[in-house]
Amino acid sequence: MPQNDAKRIRVGVGGWTFEPWRGAFYPEGLAQKRELEYAASKLTSIEINGTYYGSQKPESFAKWRAETPADFVFALKGPRFATNRRVLAEAGESIERFFKSGVMELKEKLGPINWQFMATKKFDPDDFAGFLKLLPKSVDGNKVRHAVEVRHDSFKSPDFIALAREHEVAIVLAADSEFPQIADITAPFVYARIMGTNEGEAAGYSNKALDAWAKRAAALAEGKVPDDLSTVDKPGKAGPHEVFLYVISGYKERNPAAAMALIERL
Repeated sequence: MPQNDAKRIRVGVGGWTFEPWRGAFYPEGLAQKRELEYAASKLTSIEINGTYYGSQKPESFAKWRAETPADFVFALKGPRFATNRRVLAEAGESIERFFKSGVMELKEKLGPINWQFMATKKFDPDDFAGFLKLLPKSVDGNKVRHAVEVRHDSFKSPDFIALAREHEVAIVLAADSEFPQIADITAPFVYARIMGTNEGEAAGYSNKALDAWAKRAAALAEGKVPDDLSTVDKPGKAGPHEVFLYVISGYKERNPAAAMALIERL
C-alpha cells in the first residue's frame, strides 16, 4: 500500500487504562502515568470512552495532547446525556456543554466524535434530523467531525443513509458483533469498530481475518465498500477517505495486539 494511503488509515483501541494489558501490552514495570505515551508509540489513534459517562477536565485533554506524537489522533465518545434520551432534538444543551468541557484542548489531535445510541433506540427520521442539526461543524474555529453509532435494525433505511450524507456524518461500521452492520459511506471519513477478538488467537484475530480487515480498510480509504460488508443504499462517490478503525470489545486483552498487527499490514 502506498505510504499516503497508510497515513489515511488510523488504527487503535478503546482507552489505554486496562489492568490486564500490564505485562501483556505494556512492559513490566512501566509507570502507569507513562501508559498513554507507550500506547501512542504503538498505535495511531485511541477512542476515549470516559467522555461518554461524564466530563473530563480541560487539563486532562491538554495533558493527553502533550503526551502523544504529533500525528496522533483521539476519537471521543459523545456524552450519553445527549444520546440516551427520548427526544434527541432536545439534546442541544448537553452537546453545547460537552464542547465547552475542555475537549477542544486536544486541538489538532481531536478526531471524530462518536455519538453512540442504545440498542433500543429506533430510527425516527424527524427527531434524528433534529439531532444531526445540533452537531456543530466547527467549534472555536476548529473543524469538528461526527459519527453516529446506531444499534437498532430500524436504521437500515435509505432515509437514514440520505440524512447522514446530507449532514456529512459517518455511520459507525460495527463488525464481528451482534449489532446491525451498516457499511454505507456517508462522510469524508470512515469510522469502524471491530469487536471479534478472541482468547484463542495470540493477535486476537487469525492471520486470515487480519489480512481481510487490512484489505477492507484499504478499500474504505479509497471510498469503496468491500463486497463482504453489508450496506443499505447505493454507494456514494468513491475517493480518498480517512479511516478510523478501532479494535473494541471482544477479548479485550488481545485488542492492542490485533491493532498492532493491522498497523503492520498497512
